[in-house]
Amino acid sequence: MITKQIGVGKAHSKIILMGEHSVVYGYPAIALPLLTIEVECQIVPADKPLVFDFYDPLATAVYAALEELGKKKEPIAYHIISQIPPKRGMGSSAAVSIAAIRAVYDYFGKTLSDHLLEILVNKAEIIAHTNPSGLDAKTCLSDQAIKFIRNIGFESLTIDLGAYLVIADTGIHGHTREAVNKVAQFEEANLPVLAELGRLTNLVEGAIQTKDCQAIGQAMTQAHTCLQAIGVSVGQADHLVQVAQTQGALGAKLSGGGLGGCIIALAKDQASAASIQAKLREEGAVNSWIQKL
Repeated sequence: MITKQIGVGKAHSKIILMGEHSVVYGYPAIALPLLTIEVECQIVPADKPLVFDFYDPLATAVYAALEELGKKKEPIAYHIISQIPPKRGMGSSAAVSIAAIRAVYDYFGKTLSDHLLEILVNKAEIIAHTNPSGLDAKTCLSDQAIKFIRNIGFESLTIDLGAYLVIADTGIHGHTREAVNKVAQFEEANLPVLAELGRLTNLVEGAIQTKDCQAIGQAMTQAHTCLQAIGVSVGQADHLVQVAQTQGALGAKLSGGGLGGCIIALAKDQASAASIQAKLREEGAVNSWIQKL
């Protein structure tokens, strides 16, 4: 087996377009790969084998890869270079896991199939997150949008809208597990709102096919109102959504589990996206990105 002086693996980020929280109750969710927001993992030789912290998704992913290769005692170290902020709903742990597993296989000169990569990433994600849906891993492994329905599975979606998505980081760590528990605590009262979120996600899927950006934007804004109603938004997210709308966004909403994280805004063209991005930064977004749709 060939070893290199350095093994390199990369992966990209993701964001939820529609369907957060309602997806837990059987409605669809749509996630987008963010191909230009990347993480790189480097595997290098070391003096001694790694000591693994199984609360760390990165360590868990490296362990899963080494175990599969029968190399758990190999003396290596890893380094991460990431553009993806953690705990923001952007798939940081899944992307880091993918990059790490690719880097381990690259270091040992072994071929890694997409199928085995997905198995190993999900193994790491299960240890890190107990019961992940697999949506983060699937989207971080894909160059197409992904539709997911719990207990049914995944489906690729083609998006070619000529529009732009602005992603803005509130600077507040998201708390997905706490948010999911909060929604479940008041499940009976929340069910009509979750059903509305499901309806809006279906509407957006149809509007993607007809390239109706106005309808997508309106549904996004309505979805944000729903997410506020079930108590998973925060003041800074609400503020940035309002700023984006005032600046001419077709629609804007919280993205991900909530209680922090990111907001997304739909812009009709690149100039509008740049204007929205600049205003969001002025108004407190700690980081932001523009993604062509």
